[in-house]
Amino acid sequence: MNRLQSLARGGLLGRYLSVGVTGASVESIVVLALTATALTGSLVAKAVGAEISISLMFVLNDRWTFADAGAAGIRSFVDRFLRSHAVRAVGLAVGFVVLIALTDFVTVSVRLAGLELWPTLANLIGIGTGFAVNYIGEGLFTWNPAET
Repeated sequence: MNRLQSLARGGLLGRYLSVGVTGASVESIVVLALTATALTGSLVAKAVGAEISISLMFVLNDRWTFADAGAAGIRSFVDRFLRSHAVRAVGLAVGFVVLIALTDFVTVSVRLAGLELWPTLANLIGIGTGFAVNYIGEGLFTWNPAET
């Protein structure tokens, strides 16, 4: 089985998506807690929330989604952790590029109850694109399910 085909096996995508929803929830709670209590501004809160979320998602994916992949030992764990962060940085950048492209270079207006929803929809498209990049990148570079 090749590396890409292995990503479609046995519910990996569903588990990865579940972990992602958990991570997004944790990040949102951290951002809310830090901004609602005026401990920090939204950008710092986003950075703190993202790091906590990415680290949590790595552990959950390492122990559940891709539990059969990756060698044992602390050195291997740290290596996967660092590769995961690199993959996530690429996914985040892709999400930003999609958002910027759709909001700055595409003229679309989606209004509901007087609210302009296009930036939010464009962000969701960016998140979805980033998710795809992250899933493929994590499966190919952080963990390699084809080797299990």
